[in-house]
Amino acid sequence: MSEKKKKDPVLALMPKYARGDSNKAVEGINQLKDRKLKGTIKRREKTYKEAAYKAASSEILLTEEGGFLEPEGIEKTYQLSQRNLAKEVDVATSHKMFNLDLKFGPYALDYTRNGRHLLIGGRKGHVAAFDWQAGRLGCELQLRETVRDVTWLHNETMFAVAQKKYVYIYDKQGTEIHCLRNHIEVNKLDFLPYHFLLTSVGNSGFLKYQDTSTGNIVAEHRTKLGKCDVMTQNPATAIMHLGHGNGTVTLWSPNMSTPLVKMQCHRGPVTSIAIGHSGQYMATAGLDGQLKLWDLRSYKPMQEYYTPTPASSLSVSQRGLLAVGFGPHVSIWKDPFKTKQTSPYMNHLQAGSAIQDVEFVPFEDVLGFGHRGGISSIIVPGAGEANFDALEANPFQTKKQRQEMEVHSLLEKIQPEMITLDVNHVGQMDKAPVQVLNKEKKEAWAAAHPVESTELKFRARGKNSSSRRHLRKKAKNIVDQKKVDLLERIEKDKKERAQKRAGNPDEPVTALDRFTGKRRKME
Repeated sequence: MSEKKKKDPVLALMPKYARGDSNKAVEGINQLKDRKLKGTIKRREKTYKEAAYKAASSEILLTEEGGFLEPEGIEKTYQLSQRNLAKEVDVATSHKMFNLDLKFGPYALDYTRNGRHLLIGGRKGHVAAFDWQAGRLGCELQLRETVRDVTWLHNETMFAVAQKKYVYIYDKQGTEIHCLRNHIEVNKLDFLPYHFLLTSVGNSGFLKYQDTSTGNIVAEHRTKLGKCDVMTQNPATAIMHLGHGNGTVTLWSPNMSTPLVKMQCHRGPVTSIAIGHSGQYMATAGLDGQLKLWDLRSYKPMQEYYTPTPASSLSVSQRGLLAVGFGPHVSIWKDPFKTKQTSPYMNHLQAGSAIQDVEFVPFEDVLGFGHRGGISSIIVPGAGEANFDALEANPFQTKKQRQEMEVHSLLEKIQPEMITLDVNHVGQMDKAPVQVLNKEKKEAWAAAHPVESTELKFRARGKNSSSRRHLRKKAKNIVDQKKVDLLERIEKDKKERAQKRAGNPDEPVTALDRFTGKRRKME
């Protein structure tokens, strides 16, 4: 480490926030001949360095730090129950542990991006939205029909519910706003916050993207793999991951009608998928009883585990903890993507009720899960990010801040065409030679503007078409005995009729013989 970095601790933290290798960028800039472009890229690199320096400087001011359970001696963290943990934490934290006994389960749940509001949906038609930290109910509905999934939209003012046949959108008072009749028999819903896209997949096997800001269907892809009820998004790339009944996981973008990547992950149907916030790691579970961890940079498995019963739901926290729901059990694993773990970090038993959906609360050390008997919330130390960005997701935002954030997010909405598998592709410098670039431009222009031929084309129609000529030629080479006999009989009949017309040459010729074709008598 240089003396300058030793004196200034901020410089040592800058690589953490840097956008790529600045040395390579400088080498590429020096090779440019266009002065205007060179100056523009230099100013942009300077801006990136200043942003990284400011981000590293602000990290020193962050006072909150996340902490995990630290065992002493032969103690094990997974032996600590929630009842014993509640005695050791403060009153505010203990209030975040609760159980709601409801009769319309199993329940699916979803938290807002700031972790403040909770949305629950029971399979038998019960839907409720509330501020779970303040205990303030927003709305409660009894739809009296099947509810398969629920999800928040851009904020807590609207949410979508996948009901028996269609998808419906409600506001925070529970008033029905829209009925999306293009989404039929949907099993899973998700929302891309930076693109304002509502995604759905269901029994028909179609993946649909709908822009909630304009109301238009952006894309509609046929997966060709049958019914699908497992879907999650990659928070870093906005790529949708679908789990199918044949054990494959497919990666989709609204810009392509075929999957970007197709992975054979399990020997049986995929039951759940979870992706880390960095977008580099994925966890999958299947009916074959396996839990697999994947590296999305190489698409190869990292670790493999067996669960006592097939896992029904997975979730990855902001700090990298993995929650696994199987049967009535919830198991939390620490650092599962780094090394092979021999024992879980924490365990919880929800006696007599199968787990349906598990999800970590953003910016909180809390895990919420829905089950057959209702919903529950438990404490998981070290799960949430201790420091939040108020301009990104503010758990303490006011009404005015929420309105301003909604306007800014609409103005900064990312177009669906920007969704790519490689997030670093956009903005990269093409270092190919000028000759290659000019050739590619000419080929692209020629493909976009095809030259029409001026020659007249005569197309054969009807009896003289190419297909009919081929059939006639083929028919000539085939000897058909029936056809030969028929032709001989016709020829014989022609000769007999000719002889009859000729008649007897000894008969006298009359005036009417000119019509019969008789020969004149030679004197």
